[in-house]
Amino acid sequence: MNLKRKPIVEPPYKVRGRVIIHEERCKGCGFCIEFCPKGVLAASPKFNSKGYHPPYAAKPDECVNCNLCFLVCPEFAIYSIPADEREIRVVFAPSVPATLAEVAGDE
Repeated sequence: MNLKRKPIVEPPYKVRGRVIIHEERCKGCGFCIEFCPKGVLAASPKFNSKGYHPPYAAKPDECVNCNLCFLVCPEFAIYSIPADEREIRVVFAPSVPATLAEVAGDE
């Protein structure tokens, strides 16, 4: 006899994001690294043109697109975008035919 039940609803969709870093704007304060809830960011060993260590995404698959990095950055050098196209449609508008390439500027 099988007593294991199947869920009534599907498991929740995992929200994922993609971190965008403008290295030349960064002044190396480390707020984004410190406040990232998933520990996605780490200090880069390389320098930008100002002589600071900008962050890099050490664990990019862990980003949950909370945009906390954007909120704490005093130089607006970092932000995140949805990693999945269906999330982009929800964030912007269901009728907007945006793709991840268009939003990220990778065309």
